[in-house]
Amino acid sequence: MSRKYKFGDNDKIYFVSFAITNWIDLFIRNEYRQEILNSIKHCQANKALKLYGWCIMTSHVHLTIGTKGNLYKI
Repeated sequence: MSRKYKFGDNDKIYFVSFAITNWIDLFIRNEYRQEILNSIKHCQANKALKLYGWCIMTSHVHLTIGTKGNLYKI
């Protein structure tokens, strides 16, 4: 997570995006895509993550997320 920006309002929905270093096409392999999906499912089941939308591209991921709890601690 960025050191500059912190999630401050738990009632809002946030757009989160992250990329692989040097934009390497890591997510063309199913195993790596599945790891991201497993992590998201874990956070939904155990950490109150709400996932409103997502897109896994070959070198980066976009998420629209929120929570009932503290998003910073997820």
